[in-house]
Amino acid sequence: MQKVERRVVVTGLGLVTPLGIGNEVSWQAAIAGKSGIGPITRFDASQLPCRIAGEVKNFDPAVFMDKKEARRNDLFIQFGLAGAQLALQDAGLPLDQPLGERCGVIVGSGMGGLATLESTHLTAVEKGHRRVSPFFIPSMIVNLVGGQISIRYGAAGVNYAPVSACATGNHAIGESLRHIQHGDVDVMITGGAEATITLLGISGFTAARAVSERNDAPEKASRPFDKERDGFVAGEGAGILILEELEHARARGARIYCELTGYAATADAFHITTPSGSGAERAMRLCLQDAGLEPTDVQYVNAHGTSTPVGDIAEIKAIKSVFGDWAKKGLLVSSTKSMTGHLLGAAGGVEAGFSVLALKHGIVPPTINVEHQDPECDVDVVPNTAREVPLRVAMSNSFGFGGTNAVVVFQRLE
Repeated sequence: MQKVERRVVVTGLGLVTPLGIGNEVSWQAAIAGKSGIGPITRFDASQLPCRIAGEVKNFDPAVFMDKKEARRNDLFIQFGLAGAQLALQDAGLPLDQPLGERCGVIVGSGMGGLATLESTHLTAVEKGHRRVSPFFIPSMIVNLVGGQISIRYGAAGVNYAPVSACATGNHAIGESLRHIQHGDVDVMITGGAEATITLLGISGFTAARAVSERNDAPEKASRPFDKERDGFVAGEGAGILILEELEHARARGARIYCELTGYAATADAFHITTPSGSGAERAMRLCLQDAGLEPTDVQYVNAHGTSTPVGDIAEIKAIKSVFGDWAKKGLLVSSTKSMTGHLLGAAGGVEAGFSVLALKHGIVPPTINVEHQDPECDVDVVPNTAREVPLRVAMSNSFGFGGTNAVVVFQRLE
C-alpha cells in the first residue's frame, strides 16, 4: 500500500502510573530508576501467593471529575479520564468547548471494569437483582473509557476501543495514526487504561503462574532480562497520547514532541501465552518498513520486557534477528515495566509516552533490578541507570496474550 502523505505528530501526553500522576513525576521517577511496586492495598491479599502490585498511589478522582461521575465509573475509566485531561492540557487543547467532528478517540483496555464486575456479582447474589446499579454495564465495558472521554470533550470523530490484552495501547495508537493519515480526523485522543488489581484479577494471574511471588522484596520483583526473574508484576493506570496532523498542529502553534512514523500489527498464530517470537519479529520489520527506516536508524527500543522467563528471551531473539549486528553495536533496549509493573492494556500507552519523553530529553530510562543479566538476553538493556544519549528514533513493543503483536515507531521531527 502506498504511504499516505499526511504526517502525524505527538502534541500531548497524559501519564497516570505507579510512579506518579502526571508526566513529569512519572518521567523523573523512571529516569531515577525508582520502583512503583509495593504490597497490595486495594483488597486483602494476605491469603494469595502473590501479594504485590504496581498500584497508582494517592489517586483522587475528585481532581478530575465530580463525585457522581466517579461513582458511576469503574477505576479504569477514572484513570482514562484523568489521563485524557492531562494529555489535552499538555497539548494546549481546550477542555471547555467541544473538540468536534475532526477529533476522535481510540482508547482501549485489556480487561475493563473487573472490580465493578466482582462487586456487582456479589451484590446480585447476596441482595438480589433489584440492587444491581443501572450503571453497572456502562461502568464496566471497555469502550466506555473512550466513550466517556468523547462525551466529556465533545470529540465526535471516530470512537472505538481495541481489546487485545497487553498490545491494546499500541493497537489504539497505531489505528489512530491510520485514521489521521487517511484524512478521517485531524486529532486523536488515544492510548489505554487498566485497573485489574482485584482479588479475581490477581488470583487469575497467580493461577496461570504468570506473576512474581517475590513478596518479601516487591521493589525488586519486576526484573526483566535478569536470570532470577519469576514472572511479571501487575500494574494499573493510563497512558494517553494526543496525536495530530502535522499542519493542523503547526497552524495552532502547538508544541510538538515528535513524529509518529510507523505502526505494524501481527499475530503469532501459535499459542495463547507462549510467544513464538516470529510474530514479534515480523511486527518490528513491518513497522520499520512502514516508517521508511533501516534497523540502524533506531537507537532505542522500549521493550515489551515483562519479566517472564520465556517472554523476555523470545523478544530479545526477535530483536537480534531484526536488528542484526546493530542489536549489540548501537541499540539500547530497556524495559520500563521493571519500574511500573505490567499495565496490561495501558502498557502500550504508558510506554509510548516514555519513548516520546526519551526522544525529547535524550535520556533512555533504565531496566532496574538487573543483578545477573540472563546470558540469553545479551544486548544492552541499560541496566539500573538511565543513559544520556542523542536519540533520533525510538521503537515501542507490545505483545499480548493470544499471540497479538503491535509495534510503533517515533521519530524526531525533521
